[in-house]
Amino acid sequence: MNMDKIRERARLQAKGACRVCRQCDGRICSGEVPGMGGAGTGLSFRHNFDALATLRFKTKLVHQVHFPKTEKEIFGFKLSFPVMIAPIGGLAFNLNRAMDEAEYQEAVVMGAQDAGIVSGTPDAAPMEVMQLGLAQAAKTSGRALPFIKPWEPGEIAEKLSMAKEAGCKTAAVDLDSIGLITLRLMGRPAYPKSVIELAAIVDSAHQRGMKLIIKGVMTAEDALDCLTAGVDGLVVSNHGGRVLDSAPGTAEVLPLVARAVEGAVPVLVDGGVRSGGDVLKMLALGADCVMIGRPFAIAAVGGGREGVAHYAETLRSQLEQVMIMTGCPDVAEAGPHLLT
Repeated sequence: MNMDKIRERARLQAKGACRVCRQCDGRICSGEVPGMGGAGTGLSFRHNFDALATLRFKTKLVHQVHFPKTEKEIFGFKLSFPVMIAPIGGLAFNLNRAMDEAEYQEAVVMGAQDAGIVSGTPDAAPMEVMQLGLAQAAKTSGRALPFIKPWEPGEIAEKLSMAKEAGCKTAAVDLDSIGLITLRLMGRPAYPKSVIELAAIVDSAHQRGMKLIIKGVMTAEDALDCLTAGVDGLVVSNHGGRVLDSAPGTAEVLPLVARAVEGAVPVLVDGGVRSGGDVLKMLALGADCVMIGRPFAIAAVGGGREGVAHYAETLRSQLEQVMIMTGCPDVAEAGPHLLT
């Protein structure tokens, strides 16, 4: 199995819903939501990609970093390298039924486990979507990160209990999903939360012995409000550019959020990450861990569980190579000094 064959098969399976472009930058699929594109003009999707592409590494070759350390522990997960798979659901809506929903969730959760990383599991208007992801999480004794939409408090509490029963010790609320067109089309829009409302969700998770992460933080102000609410982690994300046109790239705002948090909680990030080099760039900008969505979806559609594990190993190998070329001995030591 190789990535070219995985991509070729994914292109056929996606039936035009995703062209599986050689450079996944959002230019061809602008406005294709539902689909895999970005909202409106697609600028936010492109900003994610371009913000990373403009960063340059500082080459450093006089050192003794022969075998850099890529392992990372976060939220109780021991990862072979600091990457998680971002949750993707609704393959009927977004990928023209390129893969059965149950098969997809099995591919990403189990493929991630094979590669020594962790996959997020999605939530959606149909309850079945979350149930399918959690069923796979349960098979791994909770080695997955369930995401919950910002529904009303009773539904969030119910889904936190479902995640707890599946063995999960950490859950996330993807607050950025309030802008999803697909949710509105299904008659189930989600809504913003005040600091008080967020604190109540955090308390609900903590009462169940779980940690809670908030996804969708794009400003220092929101980051500080989340800290006030008592959250255990943040994800800098604009939902892959799918919810707000003309938003900045996540790599542009990540340093601001990381400085505001000052290490109080782990900071994760997603958006436009396509290679091991991109992973190191995000770590250098202040991320503790990186989430990747679309490329793993393509790997799953084109190669199933094995494709997911293969792509993960490709990323890890790339990361290791770039660490050697920049003299970075440990992912924990990545910082702005790696960039020029």
